[in-house]
Amino acid sequence: MTVVSVSMPDELLERIDEFSDDHGYTGRSEVVREAARNLLGEFEDKRLEDRELMGVVTVLFDFETTNVEERMMHLRHEHEGLVASNFHNHVGNHYCMELFVLEGTLEEISSFVGKIRATKNTLTVDYSVIPVDSFGPLAEPS
Repeated sequence: MTVVSVSMPDELLERIDEFSDDHGYTGRSEVVREAARNLLGEFEDKRLEDRELMGVVTVLFDFETTNVEERMMHLRHEHEGLVASNFHNHVGNHYCMELFVLEGTLEEISSFVGKIRATKNTLTVDYSVIPVDSFGPLAEPS
């Protein structure tokens, strides 16, 4: 196997090591390989291709990191044809949550989620995707 050097905060490395020990992995490399496979496979569901989809993306960040909020605003405007709705809320004393409701293709939603994940200083990025045509009587089986 090829050896890859990756930079990450000490806290994340400690969490990976702890996760590895707690779940019986042989080491951090195995955890990182599995995480990479899962990330790459997230949007490879053939049942979602060529269908209109709705997606919900939730982003959590520290409000003192103002560049995250600005980046979310820019992404919302860059993808105004994809973003059906956007909601901003304060969470606790230091955090903000940005919620995006998306309507588009798997490729469009995947690209949008990727841009959010690439934004520095986000704490969490969660999403779900569902075919719009699954709501009606002509829905394709899942």
